[in-house]
Amino acid sequence: MNISRKFWEIFKLIPRSWNRLVVSQLKKRMLGSVGSRVSISRRVRAMGWENINIGDDVFLGQDCLFMCTRAKVKIGSHVMFGPQCTVITGGHRTNLLGRYMIDVKDFEKLPEDDRDIIFEGDNWIGSNVTVLKGVVIGKGAVVAAGAVVTKDVIPYSICGGVPARCLKMRFGEDELREHIAMLEGDNRSNSAFMTGETLHDRL
Repeated sequence: MNISRKFWEIFKLIPRSWNRLVVSQLKKRMLGSVGSRVSISRRVRAMGWENINIGDDVFLGQDCLFMCTRAKVKIGSHVMFGPQCTVITGGHRTNLLGRYMIDVKDFEKLPEDDRDIIFEGDNWIGSNVTVLKGVVIGKGAVVAAGAVVTKDVIPYSICGGVPARCLKMRFGEDELREHIAMLEGDNRSNSAFMTGETLHDRL
């Protein structure tokens, strides 16, 4: 390794350490609630930090943006966000006659213009994903890179595209039953199959 490379490797540690030891700790204090083992990467931004609630074991990738001044973002446990994800809980009112949309004031918005976004847990949100108001990302679901999510995502599914749609399920029925049992010791699997109802139906 040459001298320039050595200096570069050392230099890269400075902003990373500053973010981990100082910046991310300050951002955690601004959150509505935060669990343990939460990692906030560099340049994560938010409008409405107090409206973001995060569980345990969560990773927010570099350059993520959360816009949630009037509704909440609820992130469960064991969730990872790739870089440059955007989460937006609100929209603009577009149905006022004789008004430019940019002139509509915040107090004129309707309740349905801002809605909570929920990540139920055990989610992988790929890089450059956009999640819009009112969406629930089901437990165990994966959102592929570059997707624009406008509707709820089925638990344990893999979705992608613009707008996002279900591409496939992560597991077959037997695999899903075993997976849930191993992670949670969940007895729902047996009762679901005894009644002829699949786990995917229940989830």
